[in-house]
Amino acid sequence: MTTIEDAGTMTDHECDEAISELYRYLDGELDPESLAHVEAHLRRCSPCLEAYDFEAELRQMIAAKSAEQMPAELRRQILGVLDRLDDSLN
Repeated sequence: MTTIEDAGTMTDHECDEAISELYRYLDGELDPESLAHVEAHLRRCSPCLEAYDFEAELRQMIAAKSAEQMPAELRRQILGVLDRLDDSLN
C-alpha cells in the first residue's frame, strides 16, 4: 500500500497504521491528534483513501437498508414469538 506523492513516500507501516484506525475514524472515536494524523495520511495516500471511500460507502448502504421498515406481518409474528418465549421463561 505504498504510493509516492509530492508530500513524500508512504511506507507500508504508515498505511498499516492508518488502515488500523480507519474504523475508529469512521465511528468518530479518534482523539483530535489521531484524527488529524489519519486525515493527513488519507490526503496523501490514494490506496488508503480508496479503502476509506469503500468502507464509508458500505456503511451508508448498510444504514440505508437498516432504515427500511419491517413488514407489519413479520413484525407481528416476531413479537408473538418473543411473547411466548417470555411467558415460557416466567
